[in-house]
Amino acid sequence: MDTAADNHSASSSSSSSSSDVDGTPRGATSAVRRALQLIQSDDSDSKLQAAKEIRRLTKTSQRCRRLLADAVIPLVSMLRVDSPESYHESALLALLNLAVKDEKNKISIVEAGALEPVISFLENENLNLQEYATAALLTLSASVNNKPIIGALGAIPLLVDILRHGSTQAKVDAVMALSNLSTHPDNVKMILETSPIPSIVSLLKTCKRSSKTAEKCCSLIESLVGFDKGRTALTAEEGGVLAVVEVLENGTLQAREHAVGALLAMCESDRCKYREPILGEGVIPGLLELTVQGTPKSQTKAQTLLRLLRDSPYPRSELPPDTLENIVCNIISQIDGDDQSSKAKKMLAEMVQVSMEQSLRHLQQRALVCTPTDLPISSSCTSEVSLK
Repeated sequence: MDTAADNHSASSSSSSSSSDVDGTPRGATSAVRRALQLIQSDDSDSKLQAAKEIRRLTKTSQRCRRLLADAVIPLVSMLRVDSPESYHESALLALLNLAVKDEKNKISIVEAGALEPVISFLENENLNLQEYATAALLTLSASVNNKPIIGALGAIPLLVDILRHGSTQAKVDAVMALSNLSTHPDNVKMILETSPIPSIVSLLKTCKRSSKTAEKCCSLIESLVGFDKGRTALTAEEGGVLAVVEVLENGTLQAREHAVGALLAMCESDRCKYREPILGEGVIPGLLELTVQGTPKSQTKAQTLLRLLRDSPYPRSELPPDTLENIVCNIISQIDGDDQSSKAKKMLAEMVQVSMEQSLRHLQQRALVCTPTDLPISSSCTSEVSLK
């Protein structure tokens, strides 16, 4: 399957060559030796030719990425010189392909000093260079070792700016890079300081709910709503909670796990404040389905959230017996114990259908008003990309 970065493909990668089973081009050993000789020369044209060849060789071959590891330092030096932007682009694309699925190369690229020029490219007026730099940070941020360094060097505000104003593909790569970076505690606080929620929600509304982009948006939101500022921003953003609920209903298994995790974090922080905004977006059908069909973590989180949502300031007897809230209460009261029998799960599955039918009118009305326009945003299937 094509990755997100295939949209960035330059003409230098359009030619194909025969490959062995592992993706290594035939005759690669001699080509690798020649590329290493050229990249270490003093001639700029030779270096440019070498960068293009390294990019081609490392497009699909893990073996070539290892064999060409010695090209990292001269390629990084190409990013630092005052040269035409095409020179920088070729070096950056070669480095990016070297880093894909290669932890050692990711670390050595950062240790060689690539981050300073790459981060500076985020502000470049050349949109291609801007996109390539964003994709490079996405791939480099997949390394645990690189996360704190990238954050400390000031990449986060610039990535959020790309998320606001960049091209469609750059926005996708930026939110994925930020999601990668958010797994480091210090980075989460820095991301939060840039007020990114409106831009994340905007991207979430325009992407397919089942996409990798939606998954990364919800992953990032889940990290940010661990703080009061993030929770407040999400509820203040029109359609913010709704967008998360829609991913909970229609996202990938991992995306739904992040979505229910975000809503649970909000409700656990202040049930009285966030219970109604969450209930108001018709979350119950999706939660019921998750308790049966979600990942183990999703099932646990969904059940916990249902318990929080069922609590009401009104006595239970004052509630109409056929409300969804009472239906949920009756279900949960029977599976609260340690013994969650198959009978209880079967009943729960049946109630998913009942509650969905009862909520159909609400969901249809909501769809007429709030259904976003799906954009043809392609997204990578991993937390890193290869610019081929």
